[in-house]
Amino acid sequence: MIFYLNGQLTDQTQVVNPLPRAVIISLFTWRRANPDDNAPVPMGWWGDTYPTVTGDRIGSRLWLLGREKITNDTLNRARDYATEALQWLIDDGVAARNEINSVRSGQDSALLGVVIYQRDGPVWNLQFDDYWSILTYG
Repeated sequence: MIFYLNGQLTDQTQVVNPLPRAVIISLFTWRRANPDDNAPVPMGWWGDTYPTVTGDRIGSRLWLLGREKITNDTLNRARDYATEALQWLIDDGVAARNEINSVRSGQDSALLGVVIYQRDGPVWNLQFDDYWSILTYG
């Protein structure tokens, strides 16, 4: 996956800093669906069955949008799923706050922007120009 990290085009395999790597894992690993998601198969990581911290789960529910059309509703759900997936950064004291933006960028494409404001000062800006194709085509 190619994305922008602080304005520079970056390949996920080249990211060595643990924070942007954790963001990628948090967004693009399949979190188990909630019971009210009505997913035919709940997916998710088996390790979430036995978390070391109660309620702790890895990944996001972005995968649930893979068969959806791009609408304002699905873009809002994508933003909400990404926010949910990255909430642990705030809960664990890594970030002071996160800003998530999901916008349509073409007929069949959408952009996901993530800004992480670390507690100790640095700001990380990650932009996934066509994350929708990752969801729909893997």
